[in-house]
Amino acid sequence: QVQLVESGGGLVQAGGSLRLSCVASGGTVRNYAVGWFRQAPGKEREFVATINWTGRNQYYADSVKGRFTISRDNAENAVYLQMNSLKPEDTAVYYCAADLLGSGTARSYEYETWGQGTQVTVSS
Repeated sequence: QVQLVESGGGLVQAGGSLRLSCVASGGTVRNYAVGWFRQAPGKEREFVATINWTGRNQYYADSVKGRFTISRDNAENAVYLQMNSLKPEDTAVYYCAADLLGSGTARSYEYETWGQGTQVTVSS
């Protein structure tokens, strides 16, 4: 079973961009769908984006559609989340998660493996 480590979070002004990385170790991420989720203080974890194991299909939450892009590089054993036009309401801890041979789903319980998260803070 792979382990996941997120990076790339930080503090950015509204309208700025960040690129989050989710790097797998202990195995290949090639056969996993990978999703990004986020959790803001006092709120439940919510789905952000997912990419299926082939990389052909991506699916986004309405709140980030057109601003965020999920991609994968199996050679680097990584999945990325490019976040543009960031808003203060995007502030949260962002988690990546892996689902073996998954089709890519917004349902968090479908994902077997989770990273520790990376903080994204967007100032107004």
